[in-house]
Amino acid sequence: MNGRITSPRITELQPGEIFVFGSNLEGHHGGGAALLAWKKWGAIWGQGAGLQGQTYGIPTMHGGPDRIKPYVDEFISFARQHPELTFLVTEVGCGIAGFRPAEIAPLFRDAVDVENIHLPQRFWEVLQPAAQ
Repeated sequence: MNGRITSPRITELQPGEIFVFGSNLEGHHGGGAALLAWKKWGAIWGQGAGLQGQTYGIPTMHGGPDRIKPYVDEFISFARQHPELTFLVTEVGCGIAGFRPAEIAPLFRDAVDVENIHLPQRFWEVLQPAAQ
């Protein structure tokens, strides 16, 4: 993890930092981290997934973890292709969508070795419990 822990309260972004938030497929950023992404950092109303301004949306409101996983995989691939950016992953899916970190964190297992992806502390606790 080497300091790659996303702050639980992000209020500003530095150049090159990307706020990664849970969204819905319709891109209606009406609450939680999605609302913050829309109001502050360029999330696009009507776009549910992908890079949007200084944000990246991962849809989490359309089904269980198996339905969310393809979007997480797409995100991890995107982050690997953009090492010049730092991705600050919030607890996607663990707010309005109602999932627990134990359900969502395993979807990010392939992100553990991607140096420009920072994960929330509770995700790291699931992914690397011995490191705690």
